[in-house]
Amino acid sequence: MSLPAPDSDTPPEHWRYARHLEALAATPGETVEAEVVAAVLRDPDRVMAESAVVTHLDRRAAGLLTDEGFTAWARAMSGVLADRAFPERRLREWSLLKAVTCGEPWAAAELTGASDWCQRTAVRLLGSYEALELLAADARTRRVRSAAAERLRRRPVVPRSELKDAP
Repeated sequence: MSLPAPDSDTPPEHWRYARHLEALAATPGETVEAEVVAAVLRDPDRVMAESAVVTHLDRRAAGLLTDEGFTAWARAMSGVLADRAFPERRLREWSLLKAVTCGEPWAAAELTGASDWCQRTAVRLLGSYEALELLAADARTRRVRSAAAERLRRRPVVPRSELKDAP
């Protein structure tokens, strides 16, 4: 990715955002990553910094969604996201998506009360019949309800009860 130069016509927050994303993507492990996230969140432009962190969270969480390392990563991230409502909520919602994806306990109220982003992402990523059925009936927006219903009609989804009975 070609980053704009600080002295170009690009506004400073744009090149800082790009540099933050580059630094976050290059982190080798949860400890260093948490330190870099904390450094990004110290940027004086709070909105831009949180946006960069959330973009990073989205990228990393999507890659770790079915990985055993997700829990340790989420724990490390939650330690540095304190008092940052938007990034904290996004991390909680990724944790919910992970729970549904991996067959871990989750509550219907969590999914129906989740943000529009989370519900749209759930419809796109999840294969859980239970979650898609719930969203088709009770999602926040007609768009998500329709997408979930369409996904149930078009894609093979194994009901959770059949997963338990499988050898």
